[in-house]
Amino acid sequence: MLTPSWIDDESEIPDPFGYGAQAVEWVRRLKHPKNRALGNPFQLDPWQERILLKVYGPRHLEDVYDDGILVARKGSRIVRRVILLLPRGGRKTSLAAAINLLHLIGPEREPGSLIVSAASAHEQALELFQETALIIEHDRRLSKHMRILRGNNHTMTFGRDNIRYKAVASDGKVQHGKTPKVVIADELHAWEGRAGRSQWEALDSALVKIPETLMVVATTAGRGEDNLAFEIVQHAIKVQKGEIEDPATLPVIFMMEEGDDWKSEAVWKALNPGMRYGYPNLGAYRDKVKKAIDSPSERQSFLQLNLNLWQAKTTSSFVDLTIYDLGGDPIDYEALHGQPCWIGVDMSKTTDLSAVVACFKDDDTYTVLPHFFCPEADIVRRGDVDGVNYEQWRRDGFLTATPGNVIDESAIADYIRGLAERFEVREVGFDVAYARAVMTPLIDEGFPVVTIRQGWVTQSPALNTLEAAIISGNFRHGAHPVLRWCMQNVAIHTDSAGNRVMHKGKSTDRIDGAVATWMACSRAAAGDTGPSLWDDPRLTAGDFVT
Repeated sequence: MLTPSWIDDESEIPDPFGYGAQAVEWVRRLKHPKNRALGNPFQLDPWQERILLKVYGPRHLEDVYDDGILVARKGSRIVRRVILLLPRGGRKTSLAAAINLLHLIGPEREPGSLIVSAASAHEQALELFQETALIIEHDRRLSKHMRILRGNNHTMTFGRDNIRYKAVASDGKVQHGKTPKVVIADELHAWEGRAGRSQWEALDSALVKIPETLMVVATTAGRGEDNLAFEIVQHAIKVQKGEIEDPATLPVIFMMEEGDDWKSEAVWKALNPGMRYGYPNLGAYRDKVKKAIDSPSERQSFLQLNLNLWQAKTTSSFVDLTIYDLGGDPIDYEALHGQPCWIGVDMSKTTDLSAVVACFKDDDTYTVLPHFFCPEADIVRRGDVDGVNYEQWRRDGFLTATPGNVIDESAIADYIRGLAERFEVREVGFDVAYARAVMTPLIDEGFPVVTIRQGWVTQSPALNTLEAAIISGNFRHGAHPVLRWCMQNVAIHTDSAGNRVMHKGKSTDRIDGAVATWMACSRAAAGDTGPSLWDDPRLTAGDFVT
């Protein structure tokens, strides 16, 4: 494990001018409405106090010159960058809000200065803004001096000294030309793509314009070495380990390392200094570990977000195939004749497969009937590229190859009509991409067609349902080889809030069957086992389209 040696060893932290103690004492006097203790005091625990002391205590004892150029004045802060790597639930936001207030209206304020907090997206950027506003608006001592604007331009102003605080998102307008005194970068590991990197470069480069600036990076661990935060965190780790001397950087790294026992409560407590004070919750950790033992994606998420182990791959596997294979016993589909089913359809055009998955639900058990379609042209060559035998799957009846080099939508529509002749189809759910040619005739014929969005809002809870069924042994798939291959190819992307979506592991991987499966199972889970919607004379086909 990697933790700051000074966080709880009671060693003396240099504070020659008393600025560190002043910062701690000022924050202690704040109020926080979420704290139910008498008087709503701001909860500043000893480990957080020591971080503030480390940031604001050490100062230059004399003016510092280099070749006649003034580098730092006597009494100026030595620390200019704080890299806080703390697991989720460690109250990074409240600590960042305290730092924010110290510079906005507290003893570290400087007239005319600008404070910027930035996050990956607008919603995330507002978390620190709202936390800071919550503290101000519930304390008359602060609110009477502050002006808070919300809407398109989230800003706060301490009018007496004309100090401004602004919240921005890395997916929004890049902050070129600004000269911030303080920058707080929230969940830097989630700043993705060119926009995220451009925002970082604009904010980071601006800090050289004026003296005694402060950059605070408050984040959990990320994924992949091409991640924006990786290089920054790696430098901080080397500083914390003593491999690099960099007094201007204060690393506060709480991180699991390879070889640590991720199931050990001693490890959890060491990496979460607030756990002894009730956050994050120990019982919740125990529950997460129980799920993570059988779920690769839950395990990778727990290691990354709750124990701060940086993940080498940008995605994780969805299921353990040895557990998935337990649901491979032969299925008597004739016994399902006339039973309610929900259908998920994932369409394609050329290189991908098209998948139709019918799902039957009996109490907690999900049974699926998958079938796949691909263009007949070059089926052998494409099988070689993908590393599978499409031709064999066609001969075995698991896959239909339609004539030509594009999918024949009419063949898929006919297959769905055939399912409706054998089973009671309650719903046919489509990923809308490439689906209109199949959806339209089915709607005209009165099929209960719906479209299912593919974003994390819909997909993340659906993956939880599917994964729980697989792990508990309540997912029956009859060892369908194409579906198993699709499940094997699934990689899971988890965002900083723990939401999950499916991705391909490689560009040549096919996951269409897995996508159609989560759609079908999620609709079956939400469906009614009563009379069919088709039996309601008040509804028309158009009522089923969302």
